Amino acid sequence: MNFPYSGSNKAKNLHTIAFYNLENLFDSEDNIHTLDDDFTPNGYKKWSKKRYRKKLKKLSRTISKLGLKSTKQPPALLGVAEIENGRVVQDLIGTDALRLFDYGYVHYESPDERGIDTALLYNKAQFEVLYSEPIVLLVNNPEGNRDTTRDILYVKGKLNDELVHVFVNHWPSRRAGGQETEYKRVKAAETLINFMGKIEVEHPDPNFIIMGDFNDGPNSESIKFLVNSKSLYNPMLKLLSPERGSANYRRTWALFDQIIVSHSFLNFEKNTHSFAHANIFDEKFLTEFKGRYAGIPFRTFAGKKYLGGYSDHFPVYIQLKYNS
Repeated sequence: MNFPYSGSNKAKNLHTIAFYNLENLFDSEDNIHTLDDDFTPNGYKKWSKKRYRKKLKKLSRTISKLGLKSTKQPPALLGVAEIENGRVVQDLIGTDALRLFDYGYVHYESPDERGIDTALLYNKAQFEVLYSEPIVLLVNNPEGNRDTTRDILYVKGKLNDELVHVFVNHWPSRRAGGQETEYKRVKAAETLINFMGKIEVEHPDPNFIIMGDFNDGPNSESIKFLVNSKSLYNPMLKLLSPERGSANYRRTWALFDQIIVSHSFLNFEKNTHSFAHANIFDEKFLTEFKGRYAGIPFRTFAGKKYLGGYSDHFPVYIQLKYNS
């Protein structure tokens, strides 16, 4: 769905909301409390400070270009997944490409055994954080033991003075099989739906922005359950095709990275934001240039082999028009 926008203030009134799975953004130091040994100088992947700095540079350049053509500025909000800790976020927003934009961030340590978390980066000139908390996802593995997966990050704030409720997700992996692990992602959807219900008691018709790597596509049971339960709008559904996606597994495109919004963004009331556009940021510089994998995300690693790319996911984004 695309709503027209016009006038000399077109770029000024457009704001990019993005999500990016950063593919294991680890520092090179060993954390004795998590399974991060692979990403140390002596680990399986020979992860060094030099490789870390190179990855930061590539990721920050990508983020600085997200939505830039139409808004003339980097994202107002950016959710990220697969970060090791708050320090790597500080290093990311402190790079040359992002330093001047005055980003803040919200991050909590999650119980994930590998130590990977989510975070929300925000442009301080456009977004004010009012409250935040991690939403614990309680899900068990087939043996009945808790699967210590990522929390869901909740941030309440004002986007250009309009109250919004933002959720950053990285739902349980499909590593043991899509169908075999589906119940975990349905549980994540249920957890999110219940939390949103509590917000609705206090805020009638709230503005929800739900972003993340859901490890499920727009037509999966978990996503349809979430969208239908709260009458949400998923603009990523129209981007789904066999020729395009945010990640590529075994030569097949997937659109696990999505941004879903409440129907309150499908209006044109003054001093509110309206949905304008959605896209996958799959610019050529983010892809493998040649060979059998040409066109897919240029990743940092292929197994043990260091490629030196960006991420195994493309960023996704939506743009909101501020109705002044």
